[in-house]
Amino acid sequence: MAKVVITEPAGKATDEEVKTKLTAALANPDSAAEFASFVAENGGIFVFKETSLLDELTTVMQGTNKKKGVERTAACSIVNEMAKAMKAPAEPYLSSFIGVMLQLLADKAGKAVGAAAEVAVTTLVDSLSNQGKKMIALPQLLSVLVPESKYQTTAFAFSLVTKIAKEAPEELGSASPEVVPCIGPFLNDAKASVAQNANACIVAICDSIDNTDVQPLVPALISALKNHSEVEDCIFKLASTTFVQQVERTALAITVPLLKRGFQTRKTPVMRMCARIIENMAKLVERKSDIEPFLPTLMPALQRAADEVSDPEARGVCASAVEVLDARSKGVGMQPEPESAEMEKIKATLWTCIDKTDKVGDFFERTASFISLCCVALVDAKDMEVEAWKANVSEYVEQFVESGDIDALVAEFAKKCEAFVQVKDEEEEEEDAEQLCDCKFSLAYGNKVLFNNTRMKLNRGLRYGLIGGNESGKTTLMRSIANGQVEGFPSPDEVRTVFVEADILGELSHLNIIDYVYQDEKIQAYNIPREEIENVLASVGFTNIMISGGVSHLSGGWRMKLALARAMLQKADILLMDEPTNHLDVVNVKWVESYLMGLKNVTAIIVSHDSGLLERVCSNIIHIDALKLKQYKGNLSEFVKKVPAAKSFFELKSTKIHFSFPQPGILEGITSKGKAIMKMDGVEFTYPGVHRPQVSGVTIRIALASRVACIGPNGAGKSTIIKLLTGELVPDVGTVWKHPNCRVAYVAQHAFHHIENHLELTPNQYIQWRYQYGDDKEALVKSSMVVTDDELKAMKQPIQYTWKSEDGLKTFTDKLVIKDMLGSRRTVKGTKADYEYEVSFENKPTQFTAWLPTEKLEGAGWNKHLKAVDEKVAARAAAYETPLTSSNVEKHLENTGLDKEYGTHTRIGALSGGQKVKVVLAAAMWNHPHIVILDEPTNYLDRESLGALAEAIQGFDGGVVLISHNSEFTKAVCPETWVMSPATETEPGKLDVQGDADWMKEALKEKIEVKQIDEMIDGFGNTVKIKPQKKKTMSRAEKKKLERKRAAQKRNGEYFVGINGSDDEDF
Repeated sequence: MAKVVITEPAGKATDEEVKTKLTAALANPDSAAEFASFVAENGGIFVFKETSLLDELTTVMQGTNKKKGVERTAACSIVNEMAKAMKAPAEPYLSSFIGVMLQLLADKAGKAVGAAAEVAVTTLVDSLSNQGKKMIALPQLLSVLVPESKYQTTAFAFSLVTKIAKEAPEELGSASPEVVPCIGPFLNDAKASVAQNANACIVAICDSIDNTDVQPLVPALISALKNHSEVEDCIFKLASTTFVQQVERTALAITVPLLKRGFQTRKTPVMRMCARIIENMAKLVERKSDIEPFLPTLMPALQRAADEVSDPEARGVCASAVEVLDARSKGVGMQPEPESAEMEKIKATLWTCIDKTDKVGDFFERTASFISLCCVALVDAKDMEVEAWKANVSEYVEQFVESGDIDALVAEFAKKCEAFVQVKDEEEEEEDAEQLCDCKFSLAYGNKVLFNNTRMKLNRGLRYGLIGGNESGKTTLMRSIANGQVEGFPSPDEVRTVFVEADILGELSHLNIIDYVYQDEKIQAYNIPREEIENVLASVGFTNIMISGGVSHLSGGWRMKLALARAMLQKADILLMDEPTNHLDVVNVKWVESYLMGLKNVTAIIVSHDSGLLERVCSNIIHIDALKLKQYKGNLSEFVKKVPAAKSFFELKSTKIHFSFPQPGILEGITSKGKAIMKMDGVEFTYPGVHRPQVSGVTIRIALASRVACIGPNGAGKSTIIKLLTGELVPDVGTVWKHPNCRVAYVAQHAFHHIENHLELTPNQYIQWRYQYGDDKEALVKSSMVVTDDELKAMKQPIQYTWKSEDGLKTFTDKLVIKDMLGSRRTVKGTKADYEYEVSFENKPTQFTAWLPTEKLEGAGWNKHLKAVDEKVAARAAAYETPLTSSNVEKHLENTGLDKEYGTHTRIGALSGGQKVKVVLAAAMWNHPHIVILDEPTNYLDRESLGALAEAIQGFDGGVVLISHNSEFTKAVCPETWVMSPATETEPGKLDVQGDADWMKEALKEKIEVKQIDEMIDGFGNTVKIKPQKKKTMSRAEKKKLERKRAAQKRNGEYFVGINGSDDEDF
């Protein structure tokens, strides 16, 4: 083992001497070389250890005072001269100035500052090894390639990246997924120097492509990235290329941006070709690490195309590409690879080769980190040549290690790092990991035993996927851990455990985001200041404007980020995550995955029905089987190899559970399943306090045959549209209409808000409470049912009404004020779908009532009362079919997969997330709806329940609208799609209706079959058989008699049932 020694020169400079010399040098840039020589000759890099020289230089460079431009010039010159005088040993300490000095290229004090900075940065970059250029210089250069940077900085940074591409093509090629996206926005920059250097940079990077299939297309690819009009032609050229050579990340880096633009054209032929190109190239990628960086770009575009392209053949091509890309993303058929090298692990290996002393250990730490970063690039490239390792180690340790030990140190270090380039044994255990928990326990839920004397062992930094069958106790276990109910589990004083929930607490839902977090009980208990809360919220993407906004307005994606921010503030050791990707689009799912993968010292236990999440994130699987917890090393696919039966947990089909929806009744005037019974025309809506509309220009139609998937990114306005459609929100512009007798079931995105005030009731009791008066109590709290002050004022205005005396001889006309609507409705004579409503008047006797038509009442401001009467009439019609008895409700709950043990005998507050969703779904379906609207129905439901839900939807005779990010589920049930484009700072979200045209035409032709009821259940739960009515043929005499009666009634102006309609719909 090499011995660390300090070879300090005699007469090392003191802090006071350095400060005196530095002050003089800063005043005169020409004396920079003299100062650098003084430092080199009087301690070298050890001057950095004993003095504040580096901090002083940083402070000077970050200054903005125009009058101190000379000092900044001198500081840059000093760094430049020190780099030349002290060479490699000083690089770990001086290379961090690259990013600082890049910002000085546009210094307002004059060109002298920029010139000095340019020279110093060039010296530092040139001095680095190829690996150092990639790991140390490149990240700092890419950090300034943003629109906010000054053009001088951007142009020079591009020139240095170009230089690196020429000097270290392999290293830059491996970093091309990060580099190429930074170049695209500047290819047509208004500043000629920026555009010129950006174009030179992309050419230099493409020169490192050794794929002979792609090389001939490079000029066309670069030109297409600059000129959008050439995208389609270039994609045609790429599609006509036969790929035969192995595809690596450099080739993908230049083609993926083009394919992304191809999908953005929304043209079916172009998207089809893009899918084919992706499929062909993906098949030739041999390493998972090569394709992984591009999956967040390619997979969402492909999945969207597979869902939305109208041409069936093109959809098939896209679907095939999705399958191939998904398989490659899981490493199927690829070369096995070692785990990616991490700097901390390599640094720890370096320390095992050095006898660390307290005297030098802390100072050597910076050099050790620098060496380790460079060696990460060597390990990633699987370059174990001793000479390459010497170039990245020897010169940097020469002032710490005796010269005779350096070669031995490099050889030992390189040999130990060979372990990082070897594929580890799949069954290898993480013996080095810190153990957080090792306990045995039993756990029951109600009267059901879930775990019996089982062992749970958790190590720090691992990500455990918790897997089990339906109602096996996954959520119960996590809640029990969070509540301290698991015997032997470490107390909060030993291990901080946080249950991450995206649901907003009802009693705090009126607060803004910052106050919501601040008033959290655990945040208060840990005395976390508001400033730290703001910083953590900002770190997960919340802006200053957002944190002052209402927490209840957050979309699902932001709610999850808020939940994670709360966990971060509590400095959790263990995160308990129940369905962390619920409500999230692909971008936010990727964010959550990246966050989890970045947790090195935090353990996570994850329950999810998203098999992709478990595949990509989990390092271990905990399987609930036979009342025991069994642990397996590896992700989901590795677990399924060992336990094939577990694959059924993630298949979208039902083998044990079956759902069934009650069939809707008939609607007057609706004879075709394709005829609209709900619609929106030109609707626009703006949330209070927001400067631009959330949605605008929305026009849609829903029929009994509708099977619609509403898709789009988080925050695009999908849930807003549904709330407008159901009346929870009132549009600012446009109209929303539904058939007066139409019954609608709505399960909101954050479904638990339906039941959060009734957690003490059982599901059976909740449904009976909700429908005890026939109509749906949830429907009466919608914004569209609450009368405003302006509407009340309009309702008090008198209307002109004409009536006859009791004997019919006199006619009276007067202006009367409507007092109330009496809840009765009848069909207008001579029509089939127009109604009259019974009203009473102020200052008139109780028996003085009138039947007024819809138009007159709407003109008098009674619109919401009309809707209320319509809702009651529709609800009562449904109530005739299934009386509200405990036994009927129990059977209804079983039809949505909730056993009577949970449906009738367990309080809602004690149910799991999946069970609560079933309660909300069953409650919404009780009144036999014609339209079912499900906002994120896949949340909390396992694959078995999802399969049952899909079967229920397919067998339902009413219309269905789904909002879901689960493309597999929506593809299985929905041929029509509403695509919401995301809202921007200035533009509202827009909706585009897409779908299978042939399916829509067939829906319009499909007629409604009216079946006579053959049995009904009375209020006591008894089944009553109804004898079918037989058609009676009238005799000739009876027909003559009927005709004479009809003629007489017509002459007298009387109403005849069966000729002009019916007035028997009177409640």
